[in-house]
Amino acid sequence: MIGLFFSGTGNTKHCIELFLHTLDPAAISIPIESAQAASLACEHEFIVLAYPTQYSNIPFAVRDFIQRNPKIWQGKKVFCMATMALFSGDATGCAARLLKKHGAKIMGGLQVKMPDSISDVKLLKKSDWENRKTIHATDARIQKAAEKIKNGSYCQEGLGFFAHLAGLFGQRLWFYAKTKGYTDKLTIHESCTGCGLCANVCPMENITIENGKAKARQKCTMCYRCISLCPKQAITLLGKKVVKQYRIENYISDGK
Repeated sequence: MIGLFFSGTGNTKHCIELFLHTLDPAAISIPIESAQAASLACEHEFIVLAYPTQYSNIPFAVRDFIQRNPKIWQGKKVFCMATMALFSGDATGCAARLLKKHGAKIMGGLQVKMPDSISDVKLLKKSDWENRKTIHATDARIQKAAEKIKNGSYCQEGLGFFAHLAGLFGQRLWFYAKTKGYTDKLTIHESCTGCGLCANVCPMENITIENGKAKARQKCTMCYRCISLCPKQAITLLGKKVVKQYRIENYISDGK
């Protein structure tokens, strides 16, 4: 068993690691942007694929990875996991339908709520206490789901017809343009000091440092990693200024 994941601010990484540890402490997880991700996945018969929900859809980076590596999925058992701030509809189903086209057998799906990590939008912001409570409840759900799988019972969240309708009409139909490809909307503000942190952490290698300032290209996948880490709050995507930066380490380091 192996876990493949895409994670911006750490939510999805935390969830898949807990899920795999409960299922099989020997199982490993690896980010899809790693150079070894595809080759290692080919060596395993059971794959857990985890990613954040974006407008009831999967990040384009995940869709791109699936399509660029069709040999990974042929004849493999795949379990899909999606993290969400509020609503996901059929986020697991979006990946599952694509994976089936490449010969995967979908074993199940799990959609779990985590704190909002969209740093430049106020809409879903919660207090630190509420975030810790959310993570604690989700940890319990993940462990329960993993224990059920040990007994041969796979949850099917997000995979059914009604979930598909909820995701399609709830968000995806209206916001599909935001997730149909990479985006060029990342903005670097004048407060940037050119420290290079954003360039180092970008999973798409979308940011470079030129003339002492960060410069964004056209391959942003909206993971919010750079925005949440920027020490000068100099990067935005959906909003015009950073409201509250988020890293899951801030909520799990003290044991919740």
